[in-house]
Amino acid sequence: MPAPRPGTPPSRFRPPALLVATTLAALGLVVPAAAPASAATIPVGSGSYSDSRPAGTSGPTTNTGAPVTPKVTPAAQGKPVPTNDWWSSLAFQRYGDNPWSTPMYGHPLTYQATAAGLDIGYPTSPAIVGEGRQYEYAHKRDLTLGLTGLNSPDTKADAWSDWTVTPYWSDGARTLRTTIGHGMPFVYAKGTGGNALITTATAPAVFADQGNVLGITVAGHHYALFAPTGSDWTVSGSTLTAGLGSKDYFSLAVLPSTDALAAYRKYAYSFVTGSRVGWSYAGGNVRATYTLTTQAQEGTETGTLQALYRHQWLNTTDALTGYTYVSPRGTMKVRESASFTTGQRASAVLPGLPRSSGTDTARLRGYLNEAANASDPFSGATDTYWTGKALGKLAQLVPVADQIGETATRDKLIGLLKGRLQEWFTAGGASEFSYDRSWRTLTGYPASYGSDTELNDHHFHYSYYVYAAAIVAQYDPAWAADSAWGGMVRTLVRDAANPSRTDTAFPFLRGFDVYAGHSWASGHQGFAAGNNQESSSESTNLSAGLVLWGSATGDTALRDLGVFLLTTEAEAIAQYWFDADQQVFPSSFGHDTAGMVWGSGAAYATWWTANPEEIHGINVLPVTGGSLHLGGEKNAIHRNITEMERENGGPAVEWRDILWEFQALADPAAAKAEWDAGNAGYTPEQGESKAHTYHWIGTLDALGAPDATVTGDLPTSAVFSKGTVRTYAAHNFDSTARTVTFTDGARLTVPARSTATGTGTGGTDPGPGDPGPSTGNTFQLRTGGALTTATGATAGSDTIASAGGANHDGAPYQPLVYEIKGVNGTLKPGAATAFRLQVDAGAAVGLGQQARVSYDLTGDGSFDRTETYHYFATDPVTGWEEYSQARGLKSATGALGDLKGGTVRLEVWHAIGNGTAKLQTGTDRSVLVVPYA
Repeated sequence: MPAPRPGTPPSRFRPPALLVATTLAALGLVVPAAAPASAATIPVGSGSYSDSRPAGTSGPTTNTGAPVTPKVTPAAQGKPVPTNDWWSSLAFQRYGDNPWSTPMYGHPLTYQATAAGLDIGYPTSPAIVGEGRQYEYAHKRDLTLGLTGLNSPDTKADAWSDWTVTPYWSDGARTLRTTIGHGMPFVYAKGTGGNALITTATAPAVFADQGNVLGITVAGHHYALFAPTGSDWTVSGSTLTAGLGSKDYFSLAVLPSTDALAAYRKYAYSFVTGSRVGWSYAGGNVRATYTLTTQAQEGTETGTLQALYRHQWLNTTDALTGYTYVSPRGTMKVRESASFTTGQRASAVLPGLPRSSGTDTARLRGYLNEAANASDPFSGATDTYWTGKALGKLAQLVPVADQIGETATRDKLIGLLKGRLQEWFTAGGASEFSYDRSWRTLTGYPASYGSDTELNDHHFHYSYYVYAAAIVAQYDPAWAADSAWGGMVRTLVRDAANPSRTDTAFPFLRGFDVYAGHSWASGHQGFAAGNNQESSSESTNLSAGLVLWGSATGDTALRDLGVFLLTTEAEAIAQYWFDADQQVFPSSFGHDTAGMVWGSGAAYATWWTANPEEIHGINVLPVTGGSLHLGGEKNAIHRNITEMERENGGPAVEWRDILWEFQALADPAAAKAEWDAGNAGYTPEQGESKAHTYHWIGTLDALGAPDATVTGDLPTSAVFSKGTVRTYAAHNFDSTARTVTFTDGARLTVPARSTATGTGTGGTDPGPGDPGPSTGNTFQLRTGGALTTATGATAGSDTIASAGGANHDGAPYQPLVYEIKGVNGTLKPGAATAFRLQVDAGAAVGLGQQARVSYDLTGDGSFDRTETYHYFATDPVTGWEEYSQARGLKSATGALGDLKGGTVRLEVWHAIGNGTAKLQTGTDRSVLVVPYA
C-alpha cells in the first residue's frame, strides 16, 4: 500500500500506528485563525448549528495546514462538490506540490491528471506488497491524452454526475476537457488551441490504421484512437497526433482484444455527458437502473458500451457481450447499451433482535443495569466519533430492555440518548455542528480522524447519531418531528447521504459511490492507491439508520434510499471485502478477508494496527439489527474466523465479543459455546456491552442464523433458520396492524408499533403471527434422480461430474437431473423459485457448481419456463457448503403459470473446473422450493 504522505492522519479509531509496513508521520497541522465573533447560529427546529467554525478549530486544509477551497472551474462554482469520491483529488488539493490530481481508479482504466493532460493506464497484473498484506493493480501510465503544446498549471473539476467527472485544463492558449468514469472503456476529449496528441510510455505497435481511427498496442494493452472523420493520425515514435480541423473532439478506448475495434468504433463519437442511478423498493426487492446520457459528435449513434462490476453483473438479467476486463474487483463484463438494471432481495433490518428463549431474563437485567447505571455511560467521549460509538452502544440496549419489560431502564437509556444528541444538536456549547460554505459540509466539533481538515469519515461518524435518533424516534415520535429535533437529524443525513441532486447546500450522496457499490472514507482521495474504505460496516450502519429513521418518521423515500444503499453495499462487501465467491482476490494474496479496500486493490490491514482480531473485526462493528446481511455468506464467515485464529495464534482476546457476534451469524451454537467459556473475563469493545452481546448470541442460538434466502415485503423484517424451522420476525412502525408476506409464502401479522415473530417452514397462509407448515412446495433430492415432498430419508450424496477444464457456464454438461411429474399447484403472486443445495468439492480448487430449474406446466414434455442461476464457487476445504438462489439468476426464458399435471426438473452440473464434487441428497438441507401453493 502506498504510504500516506507526511501529515496524513489515520482514518479513525486510534492514534496512528502500523499501516501495512508503513508508520504514519506525525500530524503537525497548522490551525487557521479563529472563527469571527460575528458567527451566526442557524436554527433548525429545536436545534441549531453554526455557520462558522468554533474558535481554535480548523476546516479543510492542505497537508501543510493551509486552508483550501474547491478546485473547480467557473462553470462549477456554487455547486456542492462531491468529496469522498473516486476522483476527489481533482477538486481537493491536499498536497501543495500537486495541483493536478493523484491517481484515480475508474476501472477498467486508471487516470492521473498532469500538466500535459490525462495519463491513462490499464493495470492487469496485481502486485503483492507490504509483506504479502496487500494486493494492488497500481496505476501505471500507458499513454497520455492531451493537446500539442498543452502545459496547464493545474487541473480543475468542470462537471460531474453520479459516477462520471470532467477534468479541465487550460494554459491560456489551449483548453482541454475530458470525460471519464467508472465502467467506461472510453475517454472522451474536447480541446481547443492544438491538435489531438497521444504520447505513449513506449513506442506503440500499430495493429490497425484506418486514417482517423488507429489501433495501437502499448505494454500489452490494446487501445483505439478516434479523431474526427477526415483527419489522420500521424505516428512518430511515441508521439501520435491528429489535426482536429474545425472540430474540437476526439476519443480513445481500451479494447478487450484487437478484434473488438469495429464494435468499439461504432460508439467512438457517442460522447457520454452524464450518469444517473435510479432505485426503487417494492415487495422485498430492490431494483436499480444505471443510465448514461450521450451526445453524438458525428453521425447519429447515441448508444455506448459500459463495463459492469461483479456485484452488478451477478444481479442483472440484462444481456451482456462476451467482452471482459480485468479489475481489482474481479472480472468486469461489458454491456452494449446506455443502461442496465440490477435486482436484489433487500437486506434485512430490525431495530434489534426479537425476544427469544435464548436468554435468561434475570441475567440480562443485570447486564442492562450495569450499562445504564455506569458512572459515565459515554466513557469520556468528546469528539464526534467516540461520542457516536457511545450513542450506538446505548441505543442497542433500548429494544432489549423494552422486550423484557424493563421500562424504567429503557426510558433511562432513551433519556441519555436524547440528552447527548441535543447537546450536539445545539450550537454554541462544548460540542456542535458547523457548516462550511465553501465545501458545503457540516462538521462536528470537536472533530477527529480528519473529519474536519480532510472531510474524512462523515458517514462513519454520523451513522451512530442517525441510528441512535431512529431508536429514540421509535419510542418518542414527537421528539423526532422536524419542528423538534428531527430537523437536525435530517441535516446530518443531508451531509453524509443526501438523497437530493438539486440541494444546493450539500452534494448528492457524499460518500456513497453508486457505481462502485460502496462508500469511500477519504475526503480528498489524495493517495497513490486512490480512495479507501476500511470499516464498511460503519458505512452500512448509516444505511440501516436511514431505514429505521425513515420507517419511524413515515419518510418512505428516505427509508427506500437506505434499503438501496444497504442492499447494494452488502453485495459489494461480500465480494470485495470478504471475497465470498473467491473470485476477486488474486490467488497470490493469500488472505480470505480485506481490512481495507483501495481504488487499486485491497489490504489485510487497518489504519492503526496489524492485530488480526481488529483486521477481521473492523468490517463487522457495530453489530446491530442492520448487520444481518453478513449472515448471507456463511462460508465466508467460517473462512474469516478460521484465518483470524490462524493469524492470531488462537481465539480472539481483545475483540472477542465482536467476533463472537460475527460467528453467531453463521454458527450460533459455536459462538454460544465461546461465550459460555469466556464471558466472565473480558472487557467489551468500546461500542459494545455485555448486555447486547449476551442477547445477540443467545437469541441467534435459539432462533438460528439469518436466512437470506427468504425476505419479507417490509424493510424491517428478517428470517432466521434453525434446522427445518424458520422464525419470521418484523417490526411494524405504523399506527395500525399490518401483515408481512415472505417470499416462501409465509405471512406474519404484526400489531401497530410492535415487533412480532412466528415460526414454521414456510408455505401457505399461516394466520396471524404464526407462519404455517409447508403444503408440499418443498422438494428433497433423492439419489436416483427423484424430487419428493417426503421426509425422513437417510442422507446420501451424488457425484457432480467434472467440467473437464472447459467452460460450461449456462449450458448443462453431464448434469445430475432430479425430477417430479404430475404436479398440481397454483402460482403464488410475487413468489420465486428457491433452493438450498449442499455441495462439497473436497480439496478441489476452482469448481463452479451451477443449477437450472425447469417447469413443464402441463406435463406435455415441453418446458415452459427455464431458470439458470449463476454458478457457485466452492472452497478447497472438505465440508458442506450451501449454494442457493441468492447467487442470482443468470438467465430465464418463458413465464410461470399454474401447474396442471406438470413436471418440475432440477439440473446441477459443473460450469467450470477440473474435478468432481458431491451434492447432498436425502436431507432437508438440500431442497428445491417452488413458488406454488
